[in-house]
Amino acid sequence: MTSKQELRKRLRTARKEHVLAQPEIVRALLFNRPPTPIVKALGEDAIIGLYCATGHEAPAGGYARFFKEAGFTIALPQIAHDTDAMVFREHTDPFALTDLVPGPFGIAQPAQSAARVTPNVLFVPLVGFTQAGDRLGQGGGYYDRWLAQHPATKAVGLAWDVQLIEAAADPFAEPHDKQLDCIITPTRIYGEL
Repeated sequence: MTSKQELRKRLRTARKEHVLAQPEIVRALLFNRPPTPIVKALGEDAIIGLYCATGHEAPAGGYARFFKEAGFTIALPQIAHDTDAMVFREHTDPFALTDLVPGPFGIAQPAQSAARVTPNVLFVPLVGFTQAGDRLGQGGGYYDRWLAQHPATKAVGLAWDVQLIEAAADPFAEPHDKQLDCIITPTRIYGEL
């Protein structure tokens, strides 16, 4: 059995190699617009939670711009200090990012003064996933804790295809881990909203 740390290390390496092997022009086109079945499943007044990608994570900036242009309220996670709980605050400028400030872990986030909102649909980053919707995150537990407190929120993972884990080979889900409703990769949608 592989430990979660070893699994994360292996998947981060595979993700990095996969992303760097793609021509920049191809990378620019991926994750530019959410798939039509996902958009159709959203209510008109949905609040969409997203994230600022770091490293080689699947980018969410294209989705932020799409949802803003479509009239949705969008939000990003905000953490005052690395030991605080994650909250979501409105993200008003996904084009120029003028409403973001540096946060813990070097991740851009809305300022404390931004309106606090609760997403109905939350797009989450991940290190790995299974077809059944299990998510292997960075290890801090921020998203699992937030989702446990907001069980009505639909959780959607964004990932590269190379991040798929064969469940039987590497079981990693623990009782506190929240399953994702669906996962979007450049080639597939696993699950549904």
